[in-house]
Amino acid sequence: MACAVLLGVGAPAAAQTSKPDSPEEIKVNAMRDPEVRKYEAIVAGLDAFDDYHRMAPAVPVLQFRIEPRSGADNPVLPAARLGGDDGFNLALAVDPNGMFTVPRSQAALDAHSELVLNQKRRHYRVTPVVRSPGLADHVRRLGDLRLECRVQVAIIKEEIPLWVVLAANTLLRTRDWCGFTFEGKSGFTFQYTHALRAAVLVDGKRSALLETEGKGFRVPLGDTSWSDDALVELEREPAEALTGTAGETPRTAP
Repeated sequence: MACAVLLGVGAPAAAQTSKPDSPEEIKVNAMRDPEVRKYEAIVAGLDAFDDYHRMAPAVPVLQFRIEPRSGADNPVLPAARLGGDDGFNLALAVDPNGMFTVPRSQAALDAHSELVLNQKRRHYRVTPVVRSPGLADHVRRLGDLRLECRVQVAIIKEEIPLWVVLAANTLLRTRDWCGFTFEGKSGFTFQYTHALRAAVLVDGKRSALLETEGKGFRVPLGDTSWSDDALVELEREPAEALTGTAGETPRTAP
């Protein structure tokens, strides 16, 4: 996926070192780890959420989720805060599911704050979450995914160097990274919590089988023939994930 490649550009292979088995503050630095955030980048995400809120009007506030990376041993729920210059510190309340919100704060901006966790950076990532209330765990709303993509791209563009943004615009032939397609396929893949057997996009009586791979499913974000209220129905694969083939299909029972 093109955007995944862009995230890797400018990310040096060298990682921070720390004493073995000791907590390590995870500082938001897009050049080292685009998964966690500079406060300026978080604000860009908040702005995108407000600008495109019409895509998911039932979602009251942008949330972020701390999740363990694959391979993390005995993950624990990290604490989170904004830390900046001159001792600036603002604790963030993280719920048992790893969800939290980040307030707008001019003081945090003035202090050049970063999001800080109290666990080793290689064990966790932080991602924006847009999810309408009332949906089953295996269902995602297309408008939510479109807005989540807008937020993610706004954050990425704030974190990576300008030359990378310009190069990406040239490569994709558009500044709309969420709407970009390559060979008829959407440029964005979203992740589910489990490996997938299938993913079906449903909009009224119309449906389409989506491409899946492992825990990922690819969604036609830029295809405006699908309404924001269309739903992605996800079917778990208990053993081994199968890859679907995108295309129009008759709707079948879950």
